[in-house]
Amino acid sequence: MELRQLKYFLHVAETLNFSLAARELFITQSTLSQQILQLECDLDQPLFLRNSHEVTLTEAGQTLVPLARETIQAAENCQLRLDDLKNMMGGELNIGVTFSFASIMAETLTAFLRRYPHVKVNVTQSTMADLMERLSHHEFDFVLAFKPTHANPRIESRVLFHHRLAAIVNKKHALAKRKSITLEELQRYDLALTRKDTQARDAFERNIADTDYHYRVKVEMTTVYLLFRLVRESNYVTVLSESTAVGEPDLRAIPIADTDTPENEMQGAIHLLKSSYVKNSAREFVRMLSESTSILRNQLDV
Repeated sequence: MELRQLKYFLHVAETLNFSLAARELFITQSTLSQQILQLECDLDQPLFLRNSHEVTLTEAGQTLVPLARETIQAAENCQLRLDDLKNMMGGELNIGVTFSFASIMAETLTAFLRRYPHVKVNVTQSTMADLMERLSHHEFDFVLAFKPTHANPRIESRVLFHHRLAAIVNKKHALAKRKSITLEELQRYDLALTRKDTQARDAFERNIADTDYHYRVKVEMTTVYLLFRLVRESNYVTVLSESTAVGEPDLRAIPIADTDTPENEMQGAIHLLKSSYVKNSAREFVRMLSESTSILRNQLDV
């Protein structure tokens, strides 16, 4: 039994399609089939049931899936540890970040690349659900996002700061000098919001669920960059975490007073997969992020 065969097995187990798995692995289907057959021969039992219509896992195959994942992860952790020992800093760092965290991490990313120019940093921006799913598949070294409502037992979340929902406007807006605003008052303004797959939007929807308020939602989008551009150039109001406006000098975040309760508090966190080895480069980035001006400012604002 070889690690390569276990990797091939997991790919087929995830796709349940030999042809698709072979294409994604960049090998021929016959090569893939031969490797799976050899693995089944070594284990002396079938792992898949095949017919002309579908591929399914046998009981032995279902049992092997988590064991194969643990074995492959252990081997990868071994390689990462040795690479770190040799290079003192891993050559590549993969980070997932939600839209709300993009501005907060910008300061640290710039400082990290200046200090460690030999490290290649790959940053992926997406929704929390997508990032957490991909983290569980070892696609990221860590994810920067708000702490989810329901904890994943495989993921460790280290809270960096606590934040509230806020109405975000440009610095010339009539609300810009306000210390706070209420959900009722927000009915008076045209809103531009993120779609309902972001934590800030979901938190906003939870807060208005039991009210009879009616909001003028004129724009919905997934890209915070475009949302901020619209807010800068118009009188639209958006609703996000206060932290989203960090590093945006021409925007103002006004806390929404009636959402400022412990159950509505949004916890910014670093999320790591419990079973994975944490690279030196990841540890260093997390340390720098924790000590960054953006994070310290957010901690003081609570």
